[in-house]
Amino acid sequence: MKSYSPILPLTNPYVGSSTEMPTMFLQRPSDYLPTTRLLISPSIDDDKPIERKPLLSRAFSFNGGIATTSQQHQRRRRTASDENLLCFSNAGEDSITSNVEHAASETYLVTRLCLKLLRYLGVGYRWITRFLALGCYAILLMPGFLQVGYHYFFSSQIRRGIVFGDQPRNRLDLYLPKSSNGPKPVVAFVTGGAWIIGYKAWGSLLGMQLSERDIIVACIDYRNFPQGTMRDMIEDASRGISFVCNNIADYGGDPNRIYLMGQSAGAHIAACTLVDQAIKEAGEGESVSWSVSQIKAYFGLSGGYNLLNLVDHFHNRGLYRSIFLSIMEGEQSLRQYSPELVVQDPNVRGAVSLLPPIILFHGTADYSIPSDASKDFAETLQSLGVEAKAILYDGRTHTDVFLQDPMRGGTDQMFEDLVTTIHAGDEEALAKDAMAPPRKRMVPEIMLKLARAVSPF
Repeated sequence: MKSYSPILPLTNPYVGSSTEMPTMFLQRPSDYLPTTRLLISPSIDDDKPIERKPLLSRAFSFNGGIATTSQQHQRRRRTASDENLLCFSNAGEDSITSNVEHAASETYLVTRLCLKLLRYLGVGYRWITRFLALGCYAILLMPGFLQVGYHYFFSSQIRRGIVFGDQPRNRLDLYLPKSSNGPKPVVAFVTGGAWIIGYKAWGSLLGMQLSERDIIVACIDYRNFPQGTMRDMIEDASRGISFVCNNIADYGGDPNRIYLMGQSAGAHIAACTLVDQAIKEAGEGESVSWSVSQIKAYFGLSGGYNLLNLVDHFHNRGLYRSIFLSIMEGEQSLRQYSPELVVQDPNVRGAVSLLPPIILFHGTADYSIPSDASKDFAETLQSLGVEAKAILYDGRTHTDVFLQDPMRGGTDQMFEDLVTTIHAGDEEALAKDAMAPPRKRMVPEIMLKLARAVSPF
């Protein structure tokens, strides 16, 4: 219960009356804010309903009961009306100011992340040309980014910056469906960003479109390098997943239908987190705050799962070996952070049996992370008795399946495969999906094709 401090005593206005009235106080809590309500009486239980009464009666007497004049009534009504209008005006201004301040802080953070990436990758010819290509790519997709950005900052269906831990960047965004009839399936999503520029807002487009299909999306943020290394990223992802598993019912989510998903570097982080959690549960005496059994399925989008096979590929693509090894805490840790290799260890066979169904999505024209990464991981899991499969999309690049195809509108095959899997067994949801209108186009086709041509990914 909050503590309150008196501001102004109100004494009994009935001077000379034989009836004793207690002294009353206007009070404010110790954490008073301008928008905090005004409470009356020195002792209030927050758990009990408050009987609201006017501070002063409409007509009161002084020294003998002189009635209030009609002019006083009119003056009071005008004053109350002016104050109400001022309150509504201030509330609107506060909301707009809050959104603008949040947009400014997000822009500042994204700028810092990009500068950090540039600092670590260097300013050689290769990266100058790639950053120029990235700029052109962003400009071509700007119509879509502006629509997504507006929705992110101003939609009432998004709960931004929910705290799930005590470390920096321990925040998540929730994308809630408009319909509130019954608990909804939930996707806990870990965004990509080369382990250096990952950010929860990168999942805005996915969150916006899945919420339109009655699916809650929780975009989990985590510390990037050099603020943290791979160990810290897994720890943050685990905390975010734990929050979703233990609290999503408060937001209308179904705790029995939680799916884990990651994209690019986020797919790698999420897979490492899932395997690590299974190993903890299979061990003796490990304390866990969430269980692998709470995850109905894992979706990996354009991820890499065997770092020993990818370290040279990343080096040739510009994520230099020295930087990559620093992110992964040294060459000796590459095996530890390779889920495909970890699950083959005979000592963790018990943990592997705990894994949920795993579905890996990948484009065959992905040059950032070859599609063989998903294909090989799926085959390894199948050989160990895990329900797993890789779904490959012919000719799709690293960003096609995550950005260009969703912005194209109409039917997006990866999106439909994802939604069909989540709604499997729910006939009503599947019927609604079949009747869902085609998604609107966000970017003209010519701009999408040019963006694909200049994409540095």
